[in-house]
Amino acid sequence: MSPTPTHLLSPADQERRRALRRMKGVALGALLFMAALFAVSFAFQQEVPALAYLRAAGEGGMVGALADWFAVTALFRHPLGIPIPHTAIIPSRKDEIGRTLGEFVETEFLRGDVVRTKLVETPIAARLGEWLSAPAHAERVAAEASVMASSVLQALSDDDVRDVIEELAREHLIAPEWGPPLGEWLQRIVDAGAHRGAVDLAADSVATWLAANHRAFTGLVSRRLPSWVPSVAHRFVDDTVYNEAVKFVGAVQRDPRHPARLAIDGYLERLAANLQHDPATIGRFEDAKLAVFDSPRVRDLAAEAWATAKAGLLRSLADSDSGLRRRAVEALVEIGQRLTTDAALQRRVDTWVTDTAVFLVDRYRHDIASIITDTVERWDPAETTEKIELMVGRDLQYIRLNGTIVGALAGVAIFTVAHALLG
Repeated sequence: MSPTPTHLLSPADQERRRALRRMKGVALGALLFMAALFAVSFAFQQEVPALAYLRAAGEGGMVGALADWFAVTALFRHPLGIPIPHTAIIPSRKDEIGRTLGEFVETEFLRGDVVRTKLVETPIAARLGEWLSAPAHAERVAAEASVMASSVLQALSDDDVRDVIEELAREHLIAPEWGPPLGEWLQRIVDAGAHRGAVDLAADSVATWLAANHRAFTGLVSRRLPSWVPSVAHRFVDDTVYNEAVKFVGAVQRDPRHPARLAIDGYLERLAANLQHDPATIGRFEDAKLAVFDSPRVRDLAAEAWATAKAGLLRSLADSDSGLRRRAVEALVEIGQRLTTDAALQRRVDTWVTDTAVFLVDRYRHDIASIITDTVERWDPAETTEKIELMVGRDLQYIRLNGTIVGALAGVAIFTVAHALLG
């Protein structure tokens, strides 16, 4: 297994690799020291009997160092490249390790009672409220939400949205009959006398126009008289028509029971009844509606509505000073302040968050844990082994160093006890 080139490692992994190499050098140096100590003391122990203790220390130190070297190396690869059983544990059992880790996380961490206990102890709503109460944080949330909303809007297909709007308009606006509900609505207006205000407004508007446009009646009727009629008669006829119009409108304004008002009432009552019960009137009204909202026009209306709404939303979302963004920030700050001060709201939010989290964990904890299993299965065995070795290998080299020291001490202790008992 060739190591990953240094330039492909992150700065943190490069530093871990250097630390690992230093500790490997230290552990190897301890082994070589024990070997040299054993060789020197073995060679001269006949001349200097006390060197037998150093020989025992060197002997035990080499055994401990080699044993721990074998154990540490066997985790990551075959020692000396020899495929000894139960070695190269991490690369050969990578998938099993991933499954075991996933099961451990699922059974020990992704449990409803564990999640609930943790969340109950955490004042989620209060902390969120304190964070949102700061205008800078609210602006940040609004900005991030605006970016997400803009991305969604730009990702939507204009044709698809136009088709949806057209379908909704056809289903809820064009397909239903307008006559009966409109007739019922008009009947209620007439029964309540609400239309009389509109009649008063119309009469007042006509009276105001007549008062300001007397000259508009000049020749209105007289131009149709024979040419031999004197001009004085022409002016008399036009003035008479104007005065009668003014009198008529004034009478309508003053008399709530004027025949014109009663005629309007009767017409609206008949229209309301016909719109509800007369098939011919209903049919003509529906034909007129379809003529206004024919298919091409509806499609153009849907496209124009979507284009206008989309362009306006994108502009408002992109502009930090737009009314939409400002109102969003104000709303977020207000929500944060309420979450900070309203204890009842805090309890509701905390309960909702806790119940939702527990439900999701109980329902999907296996799927969540499978992320670990699936991710580990996709890892390359060699790269996985190197990553793990870089993470924990430096600490494992201390095992080799400790094994050397403990082996040396054990060798001296065993030799001393044996020499004392057996001579």
